[in-house]
Amino acid sequence: MLYETYQAHSDLFGPIRWMAGAMKGLLNQPWPVIAHHPVIRSAAAACELVARAGMWHARPDFGIRGTVVDGKAVSVEEVVALHHPFCSLLHFKKDTDAVQPRILLVAPLSGHFSTLLRGTVETLLPDNDVYITDWVNARNVPLLYGRFDLDDHIDLVASFLRELGPDTHVIAVCQPSVPVMAAVALLAADKDPAQPRTMTLMGGPIDTRRNPTVVNQLATSRPIAWFERNVIATVPPRYAGQFRRVYPGFLQLAGFMTMNLDRHVTAHVDLFKHLVRGDGESAEATRKFYDEYMSVMDLTADFYLQTVSRVFQQHALPLGLFTSRGRKVEPQAITRTALLCVEGEHDDICAVGQTSAALDLCSGLPAGKKEHHLQPKVGHYGVFNGKRWRTEIYPRVRAFIHAHG
Repeated sequence: MLYETYQAHSDLFGPIRWMAGAMKGLLNQPWPVIAHHPVIRSAAAACELVARAGMWHARPDFGIRGTVVDGKAVSVEEVVALHHPFCSLLHFKKDTDAVQPRILLVAPLSGHFSTLLRGTVETLLPDNDVYITDWVNARNVPLLYGRFDLDDHIDLVASFLRELGPDTHVIAVCQPSVPVMAAVALLAADKDPAQPRTMTLMGGPIDTRRNPTVVNQLATSRPIAWFERNVIATVPPRYAGQFRRVYPGFLQLAGFMTMNLDRHVTAHVDLFKHLVRGDGESAEATRKFYDEYMSVMDLTADFYLQTVSRVFQQHALPLGLFTSRGRKVEPQAITRTALLCVEGEHDDICAVGQTSAALDLCSGLPAGKKEHHLQPKVGHYGVFNGKRWRTEIYPRVRAFIHAHG
């Protein structure tokens, strides 16, 4: 009944949001005399907040049409290089003959679309040939395509690395740090030529026993059966993935928002003030952030429950107990792929130490192939987006890739 209740509320509130949006458009017309009156501006701002009070379940557009390579503006085209029912390998193909490092950017499968990494991609594009995992909303995947779990995630990363071939560099943002590390370890154990040149893990839960956050504490506070009973729902019949068991994106978003509720309330109060004052630039920045943040996707139940159990409760990877398809995952088998771990000083999702634990696990790598970067004054989102990502973190990543490319 969980999904049905949410859907009924969404259906009920939909017309109200539509009317608020229509009223906002009416009030924002250049009416003589009254158009800039504070009462009219306040009413239009209030209508916009009501119209925006909800979630979206469709993937936004990356909207990246061009970049600059070697000082020259070039066009960018999104091309699907490989298709899987639950994920596409999306290539940001540039109109240039420049030979650049090839990067597989593995986006988090944690309730938001891969467009959450739009800023990450924009920063990487001038210097690199970028591919990204473009996840599909599980509620839109028909049951005939079967299940998708943590082992499937690992297999998918390995298959994408094989598709891209040798000399690829892989970057995992947050959640996929574990499956990416597992995939690379299995490739290394097989002496597969598709082993990437470098592996960059950014704010990922390699060992959540270190400096546990509220997220980690919640995951360990209840048995896995509780999560299955209370947060897993069935997709309603109106969607292509009807009857698929999922962890709904609206629950994940609600959890994230509750962690920093005061910050989100303040942001919307500020949005109201910007709209009333006519500060369009500040208002647009807030709109763009929440347009992305409120776009959510469902995860398959198998993937979610296995991740909670094996990564957050059993700590299987750091304890040497992690297996995939019956094979033990041994990070010490990684001897060729250089490793960079990036952490944010104020990360309240993957705290300092949780990602850098990978450096100890990859004992087969010489010290010269292992690096750690702790970025001061950033939280989780700032590790891969924003000014400090562009000006301080990315230069370290770029130098690391070039040093081991």
